Amino acid sequence: MYSLIPAEAYTDEAWFARERERLMRPLWQFVAPRMLLEKHNAFVRRSVCGVDVVVQNFDGELRAFHNLCLHRQNPLQQQPQGVRPLVCSYHGWRYGAEGGVDNIPFHDDAYRLPPQQRECLRLKRFAVACIGNLVFVNVSAEPMPLEAQFSLPALDMLRRASEQFDSEVLIATFEANFNWKLAYENLRDSLHPRFVHARTLSQQVKFQVQMDDAGVADAHRYHAQGSASPAEHLARLRSFSNGGLNEPLQSLPHYAWHDKVERFGNDDWYLNWLLYPNLHIASGSGGYSFIIEHHQPLSAQRTDLTVYYVTARKKQRYATSDAVLLAHLQGAEKVLREDIDIMESVQSGLRCGAPRAVLGDYEHGNMQVERWYMDVMEGRHVL
Repeated sequence: MYSLIPAEAYTDEAWFARERERLMRPLWQFVAPRMLLEKHNAFVRRSVCGVDVVVQNFDGELRAFHNLCLHRQNPLQQQPQGVRPLVCSYHGWRYGAEGGVDNIPFHDDAYRLPPQQRECLRLKRFAVACIGNLVFVNVSAEPMPLEAQFSLPALDMLRRASEQFDSEVLIATFEANFNWKLAYENLRDSLHPRFVHARTLSQQVKFQVQMDDAGVADAHRYHAQGSASPAEHLARLRSFSNGGLNEPLQSLPHYAWHDKVERFGNDDWYLNWLLYPNLHIASGSGGYSFIIEHHQPLSAQRTDLTVYYVTARKKQRYATSDAVLLAHLQGAEKVLREDIDIMESVQSGLRCGAPRAVLGDYEHGNMQVERWYMDVMEGRHVL
């Protein structure tokens, strides 16, 4: 079976711009783990569908705004994350929880804005929602309900798993030259670890190809026909976010720090969650630690991977917790680099008019995602 997605969908900037408008903007986008936003005035700054967004803690309430001062369009927060009031560094304009201007230094001497105009000054606000310790933003004018994008079982699963995250977080960003869609296709490919990760991940987890005949038949039918109604189209979207127990671990070594944390579950399995469109959460330690992998599309051929490393919630503080996270990063980076290398290699072969990919039955998950994607991009269904 040939893929429905043309090479231009991975390389063309005009296609990428349409993709942002038709697909990305209507969907809820992950921005950060909640643990980075615990303190008053804690913030994260992220690019969401090309929009500079700041999520800020105001006395325990999270608010998301366009990260541009209304005076001269200077970004209010300059760093990716931190703890700082929502104040412009250019002229000192300060903003409050509703997005209004709380203070304009030297207003009466220098600005003299009419009271009615000043009262109307408001930062553009975006919807923000938390699923456990996962923070999402929606930049559309009329955000869809979370339950329309994620099924109730998926929401419950994400809440329970993420509430087990510890507050100490290590962050790393990997710049990569590939289209974001290659990442979700790779993550839904259970065969590639035997070849790409033969010396790393496959030594720990023996991923099995899932070939449920009924599921494969449904994927073939859907790939050929698409959804008959908007309701069916949204139902298919909800099926793309799932996870939990993936494969049994070949062996799970015990480390002293394991006794210091509250493990998520008690199964010696590789845990794996995929959230459409661009979030991956995994635990290669059977619930003792987690990787939160966020793929951020920056252009048709550029994707940043922002990765958060956390352990399960601490029972008590211990002196080596930062070293544990660093070791976690160093081990996981080997696997990430292998994935980045193969995706950049695939990207390098994509040109306008290049042959379509040939899909095998084991790729029935990707068959469904690409049909859904093309139905949105070609206007058969609108989000």
